[in-house]
Amino acid sequence: MVTILRTTNAVRLSFLQALLADSGIRAEVFDANISALEAGIGAFPRRLAVAPEYRLAAETVLSDANELFDD
Repeated sequence: MVTILRTTNAVRLSFLQALLADSGIRAEVFDANISALEAGIGAFPRRLAVAPEYRLAAETVLSDANELFDD
């Protein structure tokens, strides 16, 4: 898996997953459990990752939606 971006915004993360799923790209969220342990204060960003063969397609989809940035 290749990390595409990092975010502490759970709503944005859900939107990005849906955006990629609509394009047929399966995305995984890493570090969700550590985010839950820190009581939601946003200290640890979650990572959105895709399979290496879908990296370019995922970056293109997110870039076209102006969502290819870390926050």
